[in-house]
Amino acid sequence: MRYPILFLGLSIFLFCCKAKQDIAMNSSNGKEKSEDVFVVSFGSCNKQYLPNPFWDDILAEEPDVWIWGGDIVYADTDEMDKLKAIYAEQSNIEGYKLLKSKVPVIGTWDDHDYGLNDGGEEFSMKKGSQQLLLDFLEVPKHDERRNQEGVYASHIYETKKGKVKVLVLDTRYFRSQLEEDESPHRRYKTNLKVDATILGKIQWEWLENELQTSDADFNLILSSIQFLSQEHGFEGWGNFPREVERLNQLIAESDAKGVMVLSGDRHISEFSKTKLEGMNYPLIDFTSSGLTHSYAEFTNEPNPFRVGKVISVPSFGIITLNFEKKEAILKIMGENGVVYHQLKQAY
Repeated sequence: MRYPILFLGLSIFLFCCKAKQDIAMNSSNGKEKSEDVFVVSFGSCNKQYLPNPFWDDILAEEPDVWIWGGDIVYADTDEMDKLKAIYAEQSNIEGYKLLKSKVPVIGTWDDHDYGLNDGGEEFSMKKGSQQLLLDFLEVPKHDERRNQEGVYASHIYETKKGKVKVLVLDTRYFRSQLEEDESPHRRYKTNLKVDATILGKIQWEWLENELQTSDADFNLILSSIQFLSQEHGFEGWGNFPREVERLNQLIAESDAKGVMVLSGDRHISEFSKTKLEGMNYPLIDFTSSGLTHSYAEFTNEPNPFRVGKVISVPSFGIITLNFEKKEAILKIMGENGVVYHQLKQAY
């Protein structure tokens, strides 16, 4: 009887190991993650002194990268020691520490982590603030971003099935100063001056080269401020129509594949979409904002490019890029796997 008992014990052991393996493979979404997909997670507007509810939910989506869309912390200060301490407070939040130990983290700033509310080129401490953001993102001291003006950067992720390029823009360092509007319906005026800019000369040249030479299957442009939604009267690309037209033209003429815009800032989440002349697929602007707080009083605002509804509760964004199907599934997410809104786009 010795050998049958040994065989039975070995069978039970192998069965248990197989069961544990299946559970591990199916832990987040009920199925093994396919090599055909690359998962992007992103979000913005995160107050370090409020509960950060989403880090475990983001990890459950098994992302291949986490992208900060700006307002990583709320500092609004020109005191660099204070800003450094605020970044440290965010870095020490347990959920975030776990996320960055498992997932690559990249991103840009917006006004509150930059240091000046709605600030641009006029901020006196932007050089010091830049170094502290790069410290927070754990950018090596020898990285070229340490010596350039602005935090813009290109990140390439290659898999066996395809390639993703993330173009991180800096919409603060070079941006012309905003002018307040006398109208009670708009915070800022539209700037039509020939030399008015969001990206500045050097960053525009960099972006043009990155898009025109890209061989990636998907090209994600990260802008801390909204690109397509332009009628709300707050801060956005719409303050500078010449810059909007220039980016539209660049995207259409670059022939880059799978271009979409990711944005934040607004404390609401929404999908915007338009068709640009010369492109065989629509341009999407996926706004995901905010992570810890939201525009709870939101009722309505004009946006002719909007697809579906506005989400005015805290949320984060998930984008599943499928190389085989050449499609993207974009989701506005809440806690415990809740999907508030979803958009699918073929490329």
